[in-house]
Amino acid sequence: MVGCIALYALGYGYLFTAVKTIYFNGHTTAFLEDYKEFDNHIIPASSHPEAWPIHTNYNTVKATDQLNTLNTDNKSVAYLIIKNDSLWYEEYFDGYDKDSKSNSFSMAKTMVSALLGNAIMSGDIKSLEEPVVKYFPDLPGKYAKDLTVGDLSSMASGMEWDESYYSPFSVTTQAYFDKDLRSVMLDIPIISEPGKEYIYLSGNTQLLGMVIAKATGKSLAENFEEKFWQPMGAENEALWQVDSEEHGMEKAYCCIASNARDFARMGKLYKDGGVWNGKRILPKAFVLKSTHARFKESPEYGYGLWLMHHRNKDFFMLRGHLGQYVIVQPEDNVIIVRLGHTRPEERLYPGDPFTADTYGYIDEAYKMMEHATAN
Repeated sequence: MVGCIALYALGYGYLFTAVKTIYFNGHTTAFLEDYKEFDNHIIPASSHPEAWPIHTNYNTVKATDQLNTLNTDNKSVAYLIIKNDSLWYEEYFDGYDKDSKSNSFSMAKTMVSALLGNAIMSGDIKSLEEPVVKYFPDLPGKYAKDLTVGDLSSMASGMEWDESYYSPFSVTTQAYFDKDLRSVMLDIPIISEPGKEYIYLSGNTQLLGMVIAKATGKSLAENFEEKFWQPMGAENEALWQVDSEEHGMEKAYCCIASNARDFARMGKLYKDGGVWNGKRILPKAFVLKSTHARFKESPEYGYGLWLMHHRNKDFFMLRGHLGQYVIVQPEDNVIIVRLGHTRPEERLYPGDPFTADTYGYIDEAYKMMEHATAN
């Protein structure tokens, strides 16, 4: 009892939720189906659902041996190749199917950045240069007044944040389990000059989500349903984890539960310059900024999207914890989706921002498509 009181007094009361939802389920970190352990906001399926067209060569090419190994070793639950906006290859594992939900983890960061782009288009937020203190004037830190929404989207905030997923005492872990996420965020100071360098911090997207909710007067889930899920024809409902039923603050930096086919829609939207079925959802200029690096020294990140140059091609991707990927190559009109339980930490070279499996999922997809072309 004394130990429990001490944990609460020291600000670690959230660890009881962590123990109940994660550690007692046999995990050491968040897992694909943990959304069932939390409160969620429902994002209903589109009232006008659009199924992906089935390619004439659908599943006619077998997975390569290397792809089978990747999917087995990394415990994939879904692997899709969408070519020319049609399902070209699709495989599920571990009891999952096309309708199965799993946690997006940080792929949600792209969705929140997209909400920013849409809010700018609608006039709710003026531009990427909008000051964050306009919405949260008491934000602490020497440089808080200099922070913009664009800095948050491009991971250049100067925020004091510990991006440690496996430490139970990091603010990232606290944000995942605390029942009042808004209060947690408004205690985090801006300690370095914003807009100067890329440093990946989940707190950036959480604060950005709070700004968007305040600017639009809607929860992130309501906003996302109206501006994206409905017009993009999502076939299934999604769930967005919140800190608690009482506070109802979405975990903006993570945690949209959906399926591989519907996750892929965000890749298509960016691939097509922010237009869906002739309707503009994102500003063209915002998409262009998002898919290009803000900082020359950090070519791996734009605004809410990861960027990779590989096979003499430029890819962009949504990416999440444990290897959740929606990978896009616009010129080839290819989208690759991989969802799964784990990913290796192996890198092709020291300092590589991408784990080796990422290249593998791309390379094996291209081998399969090249085999189909050759035959």
